[in-house]
Parts: sequence; C-alpha cells; structure tokens
Amino acid sequence: MGETSRNSCCCPRTLCNRLFGRGKGNRDEKGTNEDIDGGVVEVPSKRDEISVVLDHRYTMHPKPLPATPNDSLIYTALWSFEARADTELSFQEGDLFNVVDRSGDWWMARKIDRNGRILATGVVPYNYLAKGETLEAQSWYFGKMNRFEATSHLLALGNSEGAFLVRMSEKDDVGYVLSVRADNKVKHFKIHQNEEHLYVEKNERFQSVEDLVDHFTSYPLASVGRLGRACTRKKPTPQDLSHSTVDEWELPKEEFTLGELLGSGNFADVHKGKWKNRINVAIKVLKDNEALNHKEFQLETQILKKLRHKHLIMLFAICSSSPPYYIITELMEKGNLLSFLRGPEGESLDQLCLIDMASQVADGMAYLESENSIHRDLAARNVLVGENNICKVADFGLARVIKDRPSFFILKSQLESMNSYELGDSH
Repeated sequence: MGETSRNSCCCPRTLCNRLFGRGKGNRDEKGTNEDIDGGVVEVPSKRDEISVVLDHRYTMHPKPLPATPNDSLIYTALWSFEARADTELSFQEGDLFNVVDRSGDWWMARKIDRNGRILATGVVPYNYLAKGETLEAQSWYFGKMNRFEATSHLLALGNSEGAFLVRMSEKDDVGYVLSVRADNKVKHFKIHQNEEHLYVEKNERFQSVEDLVDHFTSYPLASVGRLGRACTRKKPTPQDLSHSTVDEWELPKEEFTLGELLGSGNFADVHKGKWKNRINVAIKVLKDNEALNHKEFQLETQILKKLRHKHLIMLFAICSSSPPYYIITELMEKGNLLSFLRGPEGESLDQLCLIDMASQVADGMAYLESENSIHRDLAARNVLVGENNICKVADFGLARVIKDRPSFFILKSQLESMNSYELGDSH
C-alpha cells in the first residue's frame, strides 16, 4: 500500500514519506538526492546560495556531544510551577534540583541553592526540568521535533524575524537541525558533525552546538542573516491534574466548575471548565447515563489510563459516583479538526501544514494499534486541535483491547459485512 501511494500524486506521496520514510537512493524529478529532512539544507561555502543537495557522507547517526564537566543529577527548571498538592514543590524558572527518583511523570527532587544546600523536598513534573549545563537546558533547544512542528512554532505569534530553534530531527540519519525564521518563512540547516567539530558552513567549525549558536548570533548565516531571539517555548502541560490524582482518577464533581459550552452531541455535552478554580480542563457531561453500564464505564477508564501519547488527548479524571457522569480531559483551545479546517484559519493552511496534521493523527493511531486498541469512530470531529496546530485523537473511550488475533479477525469480518451506507455513516 505504501509503495502504491508513493507512486500517486505528490500529496499522498509526501505523506507516505513523512509517515513511512523514504526509500534508500530515491531521486527527485531532477535526478538529485532527496533532502533527508524534507527541507533541511546543507550550506555550501558560498554564503549567498543554499543548496538542497545533501552530501551523503554526512547522513550518519549523530555522535554524542562531549560530556559536560561536573555532569550529575542536577536539573534546572525551564518554567515556573505552582504546587497543586501537598506533596508537590512550587518553583521558579532557573531553580536548581537534585533529582532523587526519576520514575514516572512526577519526579522526587530536592530544591537546592547555588551552594548545593537543600531548601525543600517534594515531587515535580518531569517535563518542566532539564539536566543542568547541557543542551537540553538551553532556551532555544526543542528536543526531537520534525520540520513541520518547528515551522509552526517559529511562525506563531510572539516570534519575529531571526527567531530560531535547534532540534533533533525525527529522521535518524539527520541529527541536529538549526531552524530559522526569515522573510516570514522558515529555513532548516543541518548541523554536521565529524570526529572533532560541528558546523553548518564548512569553513566555520565549532566545538559545541552552544558555540555555533553564539557565533551566528553575531555573524550572518547564509541567506538568513544573524540569529535573533530564541523561539518562544510554550510551557508544557503536566500529565495529570496533580501528583495526588495519578492513582486517584475518580474525583468528586464538587472539584470541577462547568463553564462555556464548547459542543454538543448525541451522547454528551462538552464544556470548558476548571479544576479547583485553577486548572483549565474540558468536561464531557454524558447524557444517557441510565443506559450506561457503570462497570463497563469503569473498565474503559482503566484502559484509557494506560494510553499515553503526545497525539492522544490526555484523560485526567472521571466523576461517576452519581449521574450525570463526567469525563475530564485536557483542553484543546482550537476545538475539533472538522470545524477548524472549515474555519478561516484552517482554510488558509498550506499543503505542508495539512500533511503534518494528518501525520500527527496517524502517529496517534499507530500508537493505539501498538497497544492493541482500536478507536471505532475515527473522524475529523473526534480529533482536537491546540496551539501550533498540534492534533490529538480524542473520543477513543469506546475502544476495546484486542487480547488476541482471533478477536481481531472476528472484528474484521464484522467490518467487512457492513454495507457501504453503514461504513459511510460511521465516518
């Protein structure tokens, strides 16, 4: 199927390349090697040209950067955080931590001063910290990210000409990439690495990524000029409402406040809401509670607890002690994908952005498949959109775990027996 799609029009072929990877030795229409990050360019020695023809001598796995002296379990806070439970620590951006236990999404840590003295001990969200004095602690380093996400970040409000970020390409043979906003577009430069140096331009070599970035903030890089301010980085969402709710997903309704109605369907109304008047959430209020099997509902919750992926909506809690039942999830500000694409912002998206959004949905669905789960109702209305056009698959609460292959074939035969009207209606 993948090969068939690759031979069709450019949009499905590009999506297949994005999802399945390019075949070795593929050539474009002009006979040149395809760029290995779908837009990463190698800078030649002439500063006024940017070639998209990559030398395959450099398509290797990135070598590890030299170890930082005094590297230990000392971490730096990338953002401020306000504790939501007694076991948690509040902290400010730049605070230092000695991490004691790195298991799960909440780490046990000691907040320390510059002299290493312990100020407090408690749990902190892991995705707010980076190991101190390393690349991960730099404000401009965004970790593993594809070029579509990088472009979306850099073109977002708050970033201007020269905004930049460094990322690790999702393509294994690319390595580090410098992405820069220029002329309201984004250009991507592969950071090459040999035995001793890192470089973008062959005549200028550096000992570290930090040195490379420092240099190009003072001196121009190819056609983009000097680097400006680091790309604005959004504060992440903790994986749970708080550390106290990690294992306590059944919460009292009194802790939640219903707000604006975001949407209504046959089975539920969705509201914007708050948890303890502090945390924004989405609250799905189920309608036909009498027909709902409470035991099955609890079982589905147990399944959902185990499904964690960056392109699946996060389930925070449920309220099922009395009807109407609530399902509490993260809030995605731009609503469902169907309405988004029909609106002015969606209609203005170019082909590459649409391909990226489709690939995000496919990424989430591939994860469900890897967990032997099925969605049963995948549709644009059941995909939610957030900042930077991040897409997350939602409403997979009716999924069933496929415990063995025979049950899959039973399901497959049931699907094949459905007529075209039934199949069309389900989409």
